Amino acid sequence: MTMNQLRLLRWMKRRAENVAVVLLATVFVSFILQILFRYVLGWPVGWTLEVSTLAWMWLVLWGAAFVVTERDEIRFDIVYSAVSRRTRRGFAIVTAMALIALLLVSLPATVDYVMFMKVEKASYIDIRLDYLFFVYVLFALAAIVRYAWLGFEAIRGRAPDLTDPSHLRDE
Repeated sequence: MTMNQLRLLRWMKRRAENVAVVLLATVFVSFILQILFRYVLGWPVGWTLEVSTLAWMWLVLWGAAFVVTERDEIRFDIVYSAVSRRTRRGFAIVTAMALIALLLVSLPATVDYVMFMKVEKASYIDIRLDYLFFVYVLFALAAIVRYAWLGFEAIRGRAPDLTDPSHLRDE
């Protein structure tokens, strides 16, 4: 990759992190507003719950698609660390193939369902549900690309790194 491409990728990653920060702030603010309205003002409102739930859904799927790195993913480290480098590569290849196959098989039905949801709107905030659920399609596409890359790298001979628990806070 050229230096300009690397700079562009780093810029895009920072913007994805910015979106995640805004989503987390939205969850926090709507949660605080929910407490304020319900317990201080005695005026329970439903939109705060809907906003915080939908922002949390977007945060989890957006973060998994565009922010979380391979190093941050959860693995069965006890088993994973006990096997050879070749076996770890095999795990990576099998995992990548299985996830890609499952996501590709489910993608047409997922897109159909999300497109169908244009007839419904969120109860309080009045936004079409296809807009709200589209993040799952983005997540599925990003996961397919990510695992295709990880599987390709494993086939080329690069085994995923071991997780050393003593260095988890080094970043």
